Amino acid sequence: LSAQTEAPFYEEWWFLLVMALSSLILILLVVFALVLHGQSKKYKNCNGGKTISNVEESVTLDNGGFTALELNSRHLNI
Repeated sequence: LSAQTEAPFYEEWWFLLVMALSSLILILLVVFALVLHGQSKKYKNCNGGKTISNVEESVTLDNGGFTALELNSRHLNI
């Protein structure tokens, strides 16, 4: 009689399924990391002259706020 009557665990269907799903998850994580790395490199190269934009945006928001106050304080006669 042989000492091993069952198939080894690495030939079972559940083990092959777990390995396939694990491989798929690993591949998706690598692709996601490469996409994020590529996008961060793209934005790092384009960020050269954007340091003043925050100041310009705050001035634009302040001007918009003053305009809204002027329009709200008017009284219209009907």
